[in-house]
Amino acid sequence: MAVIQDILDNVGLWVDAGINVLIVLFILLLINVFFTILRTNLMKKAKTKKQRSNIRIFGQLSRYTLSLLVIILAILSSSGAWSSFGVFLGLLSAAIGFALQQPITGIAAWIMVVTKRPFDIGDRIIIGDVKGDVVDFNLTHVHVMEIGGLITDEENSGRTIMVPNWMLFEKNIINYTSNNDFVLHSVIVNVTYESNLDRAIEIADLSARKFLAGTISTSPGAPKVRVDFQASGIDVQVKYFSPARQLHEYSSKITKEIFDRINDAEDVEIAYPHTEVVFRKKAM
Repeated sequence: MAVIQDILDNVGLWVDAGINVLIVLFILLLINVFFTILRTNLMKKAKTKKQRSNIRIFGQLSRYTLSLLVIILAILSSSGAWSSFGVFLGLLSAAIGFALQQPITGIAAWIMVVTKRPFDIGDRIIIGDVKGDVVDFNLTHVHVMEIGGLITDEENSGRTIMVPNWMLFEKNIINYTSNNDFVLHSVIVNVTYESNLDRAIEIADLSARKFLAGTISTSPGAPKVRVDFQASGIDVQVKYFSPARQLHEYSSKITKEIFDRINDAEDVEIAYPHTEVVFRKKAM
């Protein structure tokens, strides 16, 4: 009976607390709806990858900050103990920091990404052994649309990998598209020593330029050809800047073009392992 009586005596406090919680939840819902609508409208006006990334980051940062302020103010208002709140907050932070080391490290990594910008949404990156395009990142994870995966090339696998943010402090971050959307790639063909080397160099150069004609003016440089001695022939390597998301597409087209041109050429042959038997008459 004493317990029931105590509950009845404090029913007003419970009702006030419930109303405060509902008010806070309603305000948080309004904040989420507001920033969702704002982001949608701004995304329609964004024209570049950088602008879209900035909109996402600004929305996340503003929403998290405003929501945290609302919760803190609600706690302070309901407790009525502003002076003791600092001590409580310090003890709570220490306990949470010990129990949630990796999540807190993840939040610190999120702040690092927001301020230092090692990558943006849309960039192609490698984090440890995960490679793909960044589609989103939040307080806990970086969402990466995987490339490669079950196959060993630069094609999109269709799988999304969620990388914990705390890994950003422990793994190397490689950004394909930090400065621009191009990366250096190459195609190598090994030709015989009997081939016309100048003609082989020309074939490699023309093959690359045929498919890169529309991107050379915006890329860091034009295709270039390098040659090296090998045991059974000479490597003719054409190096070119390819759009990062089309590496395999361009290398496949250039490879086929080189093959077709060499087949049509009479003075260039592809070297491959084979045995040649030569019969000579022994001098008496």
